Amino acid sequence: MTAVSDFRSLEATNRRETAVLVVAMIAVLAALGFGLDLWAGSIRITGGSLSGFPLLTIFALIFGGVQAVISFYGGARLVLLSVHARPLTPDTIQHQRILDTINEMAIAARMPPPRAYLMDDPAPNAFATGRDPAHSVICVTQGLVDTMDREELQGVIGHEMSHIRDYDIRTMMMVAVMVGGIAMLSDFFFRMMFYSGAGGRRSNDDKNNGGGAIILIYIATFILAAVAPIIAQLVAMAISRQREYLADAYSVEFTRNPHALLRALEQIAKSESPLKAATSGTGHLFIVNPREGVREDRERFFDNLLSTHPPLTKRIARLRAMLGAPGQATAVPQS
Repeated sequence: MTAVSDFRSLEATNRRETAVLVVAMIAVLAALGFGLDLWAGSIRITGGSLSGFPLLTIFALIFGGVQAVISFYGGARLVLLSVHARPLTPDTIQHQRILDTINEMAIAARMPPPRAYLMDDPAPNAFATGRDPAHSVICVTQGLVDTMDREELQGVIGHEMSHIRDYDIRTMMMVAVMVGGIAMLSDFFFRMMFYSGAGGRRSNDDKNNGGGAIILIYIATFILAAVAPIIAQLVAMAISRQREYLADAYSVEFTRNPHALLRALEQIAKSESPLKAATSGTGHLFIVNPREGVREDRERFFDNLLSTHPPLTKRIARLRAMLGAPGQATAVPQS
């Protein structure tokens, strides 16, 4: 019952985090839209009261809502298309072994088996995506199929199954929406600001209406448009790093075998084949981010702040600690 209770707690935490992320995205998009309305003159502050119609604010909210709906219902399909993945079929003994392993880990996680997809890439890697356990996908590379034995495959699939079971896939999908939407709207704001020809007239009108406060709003919106994409990206990376540690821990829970994921990560660490199909938008989904490579275990602040995954050496050290093996390790974080 304790394990089930822990899973329920993680699921509830991720649901809350997803809700907070959506609210934060709406707030930032609304603030940027309001700033655009003031800049374009569709909203004016006269005598301390607002006048006009917030056209761009409404557009920003609709834009964010449409993007969120598309991502929620079609995000997995878009991700699979972007990495050129295809459905995995039992056409070889190795592919059948992947399907069997997914079924085994689904039973261990007490969830329906995810659909299986394959990337024709020699680098060993895998990721999970989808909106919930009933609409989830695990995608593996041909390199993972070729290099991993059954025990190592169980470790990797167990890790990805944890992301699905704990609704990490939904959280990270909404994070991607938040980062992308804020970045696009911020870019639109700067383009409008620099290429609009109405800035001088609007500035004079604001001064005539005693608009010192409006000038401050312009400055605040400018700062928000500049820093919001950066902050959103840093938040996304921090959330992703924590989820990787938790998924490693629950992979051991599912497999009952710390050796399984440990050996798999050591195999990936030895691989020199780069994953060609991954993009900056999908790198955070993989068990090891192929865009970052296998980094050294550095303690400098910015080395980890700008990464979507913890250093691979730290993850390996934590798994070795579960076996009582020597190595640098700390306790696995609990949600």
